[in-house]
Amino acid sequence: MKKLAKKIKKVGLVGNTEKPKAQAVLAQAAKLIEATGRKVFCDAGTFSLGGLSCEVVPDTVALAEKVDLVLVFGGDGTFLRVAREAAGQPTPLLGINIGSLGFLTAVSSIGMPEALKRLWNGEFTLESRALIEATGHFEKSPIHATAFNDFVVSRGIDSRLINLEVCVDGEFLTRYRCDGLIVSSPTGSTAYSLSAGGAIIHPQAAVMEITPICPHTLTNQSVIVSLNSCIKVRVISPRPATILSADAQFISEMVAGDEVTIQRSSRSVLLMRLGGTSFFETLRRKLHWSGANV
Repeated sequence: MKKLAKKIKKVGLVGNTEKPKAQAVLAQAAKLIEATGRKVFCDAGTFSLGGLSCEVVPDTVALAEKVDLVLVFGGDGTFLRVAREAAGQPTPLLGINIGSLGFLTAVSSIGMPEALKRLWNGEFTLESRALIEATGHFEKSPIHATAFNDFVVSRGIDSRLINLEVCVDGEFLTRYRCDGLIVSSPTGSTAYSLSAGGAIIHPQAAVMEITPICPHTLTNQSVIVSLNSCIKVRVISPRPATILSADAQFISEMVAGDEVTIQRSSRSVLLMRLGGTSFFETLRRKLHWSGANV
C-alpha cells in the first residue's frame, strides 16, 4: 500500500462537535499532517470547534469528494453519521476514537500520532463495507433511508409488546410478539444486535441478521439470511406506537398495516484498517476476551 499512501495528498478531518476533547486532538492531527507536506481540510461543523486553520468545505459529502482520506474523530455514533453521508464515495474513512467502546473507531486518540506514521508508510488495508436501505410508504409518505449498522422497528414509550410479521424473499418467516426487531448489516452485528443476543458476524460475510428484541416466544432466535435477500417487516398491532430507526436515528412512526422493505444498498463505504489489526483482534480487545482455563 506504499504507492497508495503516496497518493494521499489531501486529508479531511471530521470531529464530534459535542465532544470538547476533540478540539485538541483535531489540532494535533492537523499539525502532524501538515508537517508531512499534506493539505488539511475540514467541514463547517468541525471548523466551528476552533483551533484549526485549514480550508473549509460545507459538509461531509463535499469533504469526501475533495480529499483522499477522511479521519473521523469521535465515537461510533460520529463514524456512523459520516459513513452514511459519505457512502458511495471512493474516499476511505479511518476512525480516531474519542468515545468509549469504539468498534468502528479503531485508533485511540493517544495512539493517533503513531497511527499516522504507519499510515504514511503504507501500513494499512482497505475494506469495503456494505450498507443496507429501507423503503416503504407510511400513511402515504414515502420512506427511503440508509443504515451502516442496522434498522430497528420497535415500540415507543408504551411498555406493551408489538406484533410484527416478517417475510424473506417473498416467503413468510414468522410473526414476532416482542419489544422490537433489529435487521443488521454484517458490520452491525456487534452493535444493538449483539446486545439483544444476536450472533457476532464477520463484517466481510455477505449476510444480514434478523434479531428480535425481548421476544415473548423464547425460541425466537436470530436468523441469518443472504445479504441479497429482501426482508419485509409489517406492523400488525394497532397499538402501541411503533417506530422505525436507522443507526439509532429516528426515521418515522409506523401504524398497523405499514410495511418496510429492507435490503442491501447499492452504495458501500470504504474503511481503512491499520496493519497488524483485524476484526478478531478488535473483538478480543473491545470485549475483553482474555481466555481462561476452566
